[in-house]
Amino acid sequence: MERPRYTDRPLPPYSYVPRHTPHPVSNPLGHMFGQHTARPAPLIPERWADSDEFRYGVDLFNHGFYWEAHEAWESLWLAAGRQGPTAIWLKALIKLAAALVKLREGSSIGALRHALRVQQLIVELRTSIPAESNRYCGLEIAAVAELTRQVIVVAERGPLPEHPLATLRQCLELN
Repeated sequence: MERPRYTDRPLPPYSYVPRHTPHPVSNPLGHMFGQHTARPAPLIPERWADSDEFRYGVDLFNHGFYWEAHEAWESLWLAAGRQGPTAIWLKALIKLAAALVKLREGSSIGALRHALRVQQLIVELRTSIPAESNRYCGLEIAAVAELTRQVIVVAERGPLPEHPLATLRQCLELN
């Protein structure tokens, strides 16, 4: 399946999964070791396409780099001041990526905890934006909710085997 790309930035050589690959930042063998990136400008919902960091986070997520997507979106969450609708949405995306890392680790409990939090954050977002809004920052809210529901279904099955290369079939689509 061809996965969309929204930036020209290269993808990392591997996706970080605890206990399976070197930590990208703290391990000298990590693919981000020694790199210091400046905090990006805050994400403006109506101008999401202007945010290279946001679009790169979507690229990372769509290509199975869930930990790395989490990091990209976390920098924007910090730039948003950790509050308000944009911060809520970014936190939902961060938690969804974290849930997928937990699935790869075989932690159904961790995946479920993160995914349930995503559901709460989506409800919180919907109460803080106009009722007719079905997209936020270029992403369809219902599509993110459906991905979250799928993670919950898998996590609720109980103990999982570690599956460090597992990648979602679905992609986040920006428009």
